[in-house]
Amino acid sequence: MAWLVVLLGYLVGSIPTAYIVGRLLGAGDIRRLGDGNVGARNAYFEVGPKAGIGIFFIDVTKGALPVLLARAVALPEVAVLITGMATVIGHNWPVFLGFRGGRGESATMGVLLALVTQPMLILLALAFVTLLIKKNIIITSCVLFIPLSLVCWWFGISGMLIGYSVTLPCLVGATHYLRTRQVSGASAAGVT
Repeated sequence: MAWLVVLLGYLVGSIPTAYIVGRLLGAGDIRRLGDGNVGARNAYFEVGPKAGIGIFFIDVTKGALPVLLARAVALPEVAVLITGMATVIGHNWPVFLGFRGGRGESATMGVLLALVTQPMLILLALAFVTLLIKKNIIITSCVLFIPLSLVCWWFGISGMLIGYSVTLPCLVGATHYLRTRQVSGASAAGVT
């Protein structure tokens, strides 16, 4: 049963929301627009603010649902965490788009909202204010994810979830770093 839920998490994560919405709204292939990222931020700037915000909320939901399902069928906590990781991996490397997806920030927010709700709600409020003031996703992500483990500790959350609250955002950071290198490498080589 656990492996089916993990696989379902990956497949749900693989649903390329920004790609689908971009096509439906006539913007074309989101991978060929802006920074080429298949995520809410790129859709916001390239398809439109309404589309970007809608995609953000769908991707957050896409991250939370498999974790909530894993808990609902009473999987062991480790299997629940693997399901969440599989969902983010699916978003970042979706089978439906040749394993080239987004960076996983929105999906990670959904997974963590389902697992460590109170700390995430507090930090999401701070991150939202930061986004309004700074208008910078990197700074906003830092405000959200860097203090998360400390806030989880403050709420008395288990050590396993505290470690997970560090690990999952590190996957987002690593994906962001790798994608930035790929884009700059392609630009340096004259490939667009």
